[in-house]
Amino acid sequence: MEAVGIDVSKKKLDVCWLRDASTVKVKSRVFNNDEAGRRALLDWLQKQTKRSPHELGVMLEATSVYHEAVAYFLYEAGVRVHVANPHHVSEFGKSLGKRSKTDKKDSIVLARFLDSRSHTEWVPEAEEVRYLKALLSRLHALDTDIQRECNRQEKAEIQQASDQVLISITKVLQ
Repeated sequence: MEAVGIDVSKKKLDVCWLRDASTVKVKSRVFNNDEAGRRALLDWLQKQTKRSPHELGVMLEATSVYHEAVAYFLYEAGVRVHVANPHHVSEFGKSLGKRSKTDKKDSIVLARFLDSRSHTEWVPEAEEVRYLKALLSRLHALDTDIQRECNRQEKAEIQQASDQVLISITKVLQ
């Protein structure tokens, strides 16, 4: 399996293919974190490694939600996807003596982390589970917003705010 590390951010994917683990020879490239960039990433990996998707292993860090689109894309393409806890990757990087952080260096550490030991492959949750989690997340956000507005309403009443402010808060709560 070819080891690839991808440092994911909102707008870009810093990719590192670990060509030779013993000498730490790598091949790196940056892609946009969008649909076209993900397709270009897969094409580039296949051309560089001369391997099919199922012979590629990719290590990503769980970065908010930004890693999800590339993880799903690569998984659907047949790539072996691994998603690591950022703390574990950071500690591994420290064990290599890596103190400075750049996106390129992070992608190298991710590739070496994948190559260093066996990792559990990432498998996406069922569509129904993702759907329910999204609904629960939305419900939690709404509950939080309602509580904030109730707090604002209480504060406005205590401070005897203008009628316009109280009407505005009431409208938002409705």
